[in-house]
Amino acid sequence: MLMGIFAAHKVSITEIRSTPDPLNLRKMMVSISFEGDWESENVKQLVARLRSYCAAFSRGAPVDVPWFPQSPEDLDRIASHTLDAGKDLEADHPGFLDAVYRKRRQEIAAVAKNHRGGQAVRIIDYTPQETATWKHLWGILTDLYPTLACNEYNEVLTELRDAGLYGPDKIPQVAEVNEYIHAKTGFTLRPVAGLLAARDFMNALAFRTFFSTQYIRHHSAPLYTPEPDVVHELLGHAPLLANPVSTVHYYSFLDATQRHDDHFSQLLGLASLGASEEDTVRLQRLFWFSVEFGLLSNPGNAGELTAYGAGLLSSPGELRNATYPTNNKVKILQWHPEDAAQQEFPITTYQPLLYAAESLKDVRDRLLRYIQKNIHKPFSTRYNKETGALHVSTDVRLPRDSLRF
Repeated sequence: MLMGIFAAHKVSITEIRSTPDPLNLRKMMVSISFEGDWESENVKQLVARLRSYCAAFSRGAPVDVPWFPQSPEDLDRIASHTLDAGKDLEADHPGFLDAVYRKRRQEIAAVAKNHRGGQAVRIIDYTPQETATWKHLWGILTDLYPTLACNEYNEVLTELRDAGLYGPDKIPQVAEVNEYIHAKTGFTLRPVAGLLAARDFMNALAFRTFFSTQYIRHHSAPLYTPEPDVVHELLGHAPLLANPVSTVHYYSFLDATQRHDDHFSQLLGLASLGASEEDTVRLQRLFWFSVEFGLLSNPGNAGELTAYGAGLLSSPGELRNATYPTNNKVKILQWHPEDAAQQEFPITTYQPLLYAAESLKDVRDRLLRYIQKNIHKPFSTRYNKETGALHVSTDVRLPRDSLRF
């Protein structure tokens, strides 16, 4: 009856919770979240009708949660909050003593800092030296991909090459790659000046927005970079962001016709919105051991491993280290998010522990089950891929001192 009343007033229920009334165990207390405006006529009529069935009726108070973006426009508020806050390179960076490189990094970072959502991404005029660094890495990595990268990655990389977007002789432009990715999965690459906090970075994934650097690593150490660069973003991440196979399909338990199509990166993003600090750490670890350093095993050939993680696919050393069948310096475990969420990881050495799933479907299905079972928040969120808007099931109150400007 309850769902019929909402349907009659054309109001969609997003969440229902019920508990016994502590004063009368034969009665129930029901909490309902819905999609609608309290001031709209159909919601007013709905409320009036519900009151006639209830012994008591009240509107819930807003829930206090950590700040999170509630619209694509809010991403402008976090884009400039990089962890280095615009500082110069650290003393151990390969380009620290190169004044020309440091100036160039600042120029490219300034382009990213001036970017706003909805604007066209600026074309970067890469120098011959930068292009040579890309070409060197392209040659090494593309020799490894046929046997060490997963099939889904290789399929998209072939399409990107055939479309003239990827190749050895020029660094791909984020603006051009964006059009391809968005047409495939709705994801958008957005320029950023440097590393973001894990919460901010994952929050953007909820909107199918992937913050991407545009500078390239120093030419003196092409096989090493202490932070993400354009090689990591465009060779590591972009191909699988464009692969629809990485999308998980599931249905609302309230409406079997309401299908959700979320990329597994977006699943982590949606889960991170308003999450506790403890849950954010768990989600960051899951991102690390899947999107960054995930492996796939071959059930038909024991010991054969291929990579789908961007940290592996953009580093020849990491890729070889992770997939070499007799390497006893890295421990490979079966993909279990419950275990991976508890594991710490190093960021300056080769990974000593990695997880291998049976397939990308296995990755996303286990992620979805883990999130549904273990990430608890007083509200739920749903992304509308047609409008780019985010629906929050419950009124939330964000702390004023954490708003970004």
